[in-house]
Amino acid sequence: MSPPLPTAGRLLITGPSNAGKTRLTARALERWVLENGAEGVAVLEFAPEIERDGVLLGGRLSRFTGLPEEAWVGTLDANAPRAEGETEEEAHELARKNARGGMELIESMPSARAVFVNDATIPFQHAGDVEALLAACEGAELVVMNAFAGDELGSDDPISRRECDSRRQLEAWADTHERLADED
Repeated sequence: MSPPLPTAGRLLITGPSNAGKTRLTARALERWVLENGAEGVAVLEFAPEIERDGVLLGGRLSRFTGLPEEAWVGTLDANAPRAEGETEEEAHELARKNARGGMELIESMPSARAVFVNDATIPFQHAGDVEALLAACEGAELVVMNAFAGDELGSDDPISRRECDSRRQLEAWADTHERLADED
């Protein structure tokens, strides 16, 4: 059974890969649009889509719902540094690329009544300060973000540590934190 979703405030959804974070975020988006319309909605899509060991890691909101034409949508052509980087240096370069692209999208996002962020920590795996994202969401009636929480992609490397630090900042900021499945 899916948890109840708030209709206002700041919700963070965390969990390991394939726990339902994106699906729950899509459900929140659908509900908001049904009840309030799509005008003033902003969507930040940071999720990479990569297959690892036959399983899709990450996933875009559009896999689970249609994104309203009236909404502002910023989509990062994201990489999965820990899964795609063959060397530590290559993983760091992919994380830097995500950070640059993510910050460009955050800075271009208009003020919004409702903000939905898929895979919120991706842009912060290289530079762990989420303040720009939180500032961009300031004033929204509803903010729904999801973020990876688990160790299946690693935990003791710089990218994982920065991602974990960013997630902790989001946890402290959120009014409601919904944890899906087992997370560390």
